[in-house]
Amino acid sequence: MEQGFSCLRLDGSTPVPQRKNLVQSFQNSKEPSVFLISLKAGGKGLNLTRATYVYHMDPWWNPAVENQASDRAHRIGQTEQVTITRLIMKHTIEEKMMALKEHKTQLYKAILEERSDGGGAGLTREDFDFLLG
Repeated sequence: MEQGFSCLRLDGSTPVPQRKNLVQSFQNSKEPSVFLISLKAGGKGLNLTRATYVYHMDPWWNPAVENQASDRAHRIGQTEQVTITRLIMKHTIEEKMMALKEHKTQLYKAILEERSDGGGAGLTREDFDFLLG
């Protein structure tokens, strides 16, 4: 404990049985705490409704991965506002990663979503059924 905060850590080397204990410790703590979680190791099955601030320090090329990580704090039972912050330095690979992610998001929207201004055409249900049928 430093500066009055307990600190927990979950990453790829954390044994599976210990993960549940870490989450329970974070969720049940009455004191302020910090939970450091690697993006990929914490990507599935965590319910962190005690979290009110989420900081992304390592962007991922797939926007869904970061969104899923943020959603760990936006679960049923969350009673507080959750603030999501991404820390990105200029002129770094992370900045380029964010640009790639934005490009992928725009591509996804252009293909799968209808535009409200009538321009462009998303895939219709019939198109989707044709592709998979």
